[in-house]
Amino acid sequence: MSTELVETWNIHDRINRYLLDSLPGNALGCVSASKGRTVGEQFAHIHNVRLMWLKQAAPALLDGLSKLEKGAVVSVEDLSTALEASGAAIAQLIADRQADGSRVKGFKPHTTAFVGYLISHESHHRGQIVLTLKQAGHPVDKKTAFGLWEWGSR
Repeated sequence: MSTELVETWNIHDRINRYLLDSLPGNALGCVSASKGRTVGEQFAHIHNVRLMWLKQAAPALLDGLSKLEKGAVVSVEDLSTALEASGAAIAQLIADRQADGSRVKGFKPHTTAFVGYLISHESHHRGQIVLTLKQAGHPVDKKTAFGLWEWGSR
């Protein structure tokens, strides 16, 4: 099993929650100048895509997890709890696939590529969140902005 791959995923997951936990609750409703999802909906989307992959690849890991429905009122704490739980389930999926050498069901390349795919997808949305906050007059403070890149301490 590649514990480094699981730890890479866990660092990435903690960085998502680091950004989320730095936000004031009223920032969750901010929308980009080009419209689209609110900041809260972006975080919920990240969680929901994780659940989609778990449903496909390892349904047993969905126990206790639930989708965050569009339009539902959620707090920073609700989102953080959901992301922590779905992140742990994805970490288990990665560990299981690394341990048995199998692929993630529904994803053609190997498990390492799956992790790269998820990190790329979620980082794209993290960038959208930061841009949305800036456009809405709630820019991320410098400490948080630099902290998103502190993989050695997250």
